[in-house]
Amino acid sequence: MTAKHNEIGAIRYKDEMIELRPGRPRTVIRVHHRGDRPIQVGSHFHFFEVNKALVFDREQAFGMHLDILSGTAVRFEPGEEKEVQLVRYGGRGSLIGFNGLTMGDLNDEAVRVAAIRLAQRQGYMPQGGDKRQEGEGGG
Repeated sequence: MTAKHNEIGAIRYKDEMIELRPGRPRTVIRVHHRGDRPIQVGSHFHFFEVNKALVFDREQAFGMHLDILSGTAVRFEPGEEKEVQLVRYGGRGSLIGFNGLTMGDLNDEAVRVAAIRLAQRQGYMPQGGDKRQEGEGGG
């Protein structure tokens, strides 16, 4: 006997695309992998805090994660350069953990400034006004 659409527990889908995270701010950034081993970044990881070998404008990525399906990841091969789309976190906007750079409310400017300063001190991003990491080309 085959399953019918009106059976108890049946799942019925609309024949249309489902928009993920509607209404949230998004951005596209270019990422260059300067390391020597593959790096995989999961769907919910705070992109601002990813591996130091990934070179990009980290300030632009603050408060955002990859805009991909939950439970999936993006792999960066050594030397690879590619664009990824990021989306703003939802919920209360509180981030604790990851690499310990952002410990608090994403909407609090003091938390953002402290995270950027810590990222600079720990080598995730350059010191001063240049938003690009050391050795990153382009203008």
